[in-house]
Amino acid sequence: MAAYIASAEDDGVDTSQGISRRYAWIVFALTFGLLISDYMSRQVLNAVFPLLKGEWALTDSQLGLLSGIVALMVGLLTFPLSLLADRFGRVKSLVLMAVLWSLATLGCALAENYQQMFIARFLVGVGEAAYGSVGIAVVVAVFPRDMRATLAGAFMAGGMFGSVLGMALGGVMAQHFGWRWAFAGMAFFGLMLALLYPVLVKESKISPKRSRASCKAERPLRTLYSSRSVIAAYVASGLQLFVGGTVIVWMPSYLNRYYAMGTDQAGVLAAIIVLCSGIGTIICAILCDRLGRQRPDRKISLAITYCLGSCLLLSLAFALPAGTAQLVLICLGMMIAVGTNGPSSAMVANLTHASVHGTAFATLTLANNLLGLATGPLITGKVSDLIGLQAAFQLVPLISIAAAAVFFIAKRHYHSDMARLEAQQQIAPGAAQIQEVKP
Repeated sequence: MAAYIASAEDDGVDTSQGISRRYAWIVFALTFGLLISDYMSRQVLNAVFPLLKGEWALTDSQLGLLSGIVALMVGLLTFPLSLLADRFGRVKSLVLMAVLWSLATLGCALAENYQQMFIARFLVGVGEAAYGSVGIAVVVAVFPRDMRATLAGAFMAGGMFGSVLGMALGGVMAQHFGWRWAFAGMAFFGLMLALLYPVLVKESKISPKRSRASCKAERPLRTLYSSRSVIAAYVASGLQLFVGGTVIVWMPSYLNRYYAMGTDQAGVLAAIIVLCSGIGTIICAILCDRLGRQRPDRKISLAITYCLGSCLLLSLAFALPAGTAQLVLICLGMMIAVGTNGPSSAMVANLTHASVHGTAFATLTLANNLLGLATGPLITGKVSDLIGLQAAFQLVPLISIAAAAVFFIAKRHYHSDMARLEAQQQIAPGAAQIQEVKP
């Protein structure tokens, strides 16, 4: 068998033809803004953990569940809701999601006990379930294919920036006005953006143009799971987010307990750490696109490097006593801990059909949440109840070693899987044309 030679063409189909760059950036800005609202509503809870723990006498496991239920619902519902969005319209689906999570966040502000808060957080998770996957599908559809890792990384960084704002503003608002106003502020911001989005973003302008016959002939849903490299990308991404997601959720509590900070100080410092994560995500993604322009498999090599580098830095950080050196190492470790977002998203976009990118990113989100964002905070909370949060944090970075191993499996099969996908897409249009002229 002839060896497969990697090239820039390995980066899949370009769906941005006919879309002006100015309009593409408008779409990105508004979709990015709603993602920030998404994560502000999700992460504001972390800033008020100490207040809820004291007012309602909650355990760390209960607090972890309030955070984890959102990620769990995202994991369970992202696939079916993204599939519906691909079929019935991504724009109106995004707007409905934003309205639901904003109203549910307002419900958190009105909760009178743990049970009501749990129900409200459950509904936040339902509203946010498919936003990340459908939103990033909209973004990659309006930009050239050679920008996929950068845009995916930048878009995912919106989650970090939203977390920063959610924790920082939430901590300050909770300290001065009470924790209920922290939730209410996030809810009003989301509702305003949800009303603006459909005015400027139109479904007819962002939908990739392709014939129904071609899509039917290609059977695009099969590409979601038809290659070993795409499955490995899902799993590796989820495992690595176990680390980054856990540190983000529990950092305000860690600072409160081991640095004796109030909710406002802990929220601001935790937000700075998350901001480092967001900046690092963008830098890591840009580096992937630059170095992988002629050799797409280099993106996977960089993802492996990010996993192992974050494991080393965070392990060293949590082995140190509380102090400046520890905080600096945590910031450096978090800068690359979520750097795999860009390359893993680019891999998924390249290895799946453009017509089901929303569902493909939903599958990635499912793995991210079930393996990382939902299980990480919950498991860490349970371990913390047994051995303390400091000791629990010392174990968390080791998950990155498993993530690196799975990315290595993806690298071994990436070229052959891309060659097979391209061959199928070249054959499919011809088959569709034969079907059209057949009497």
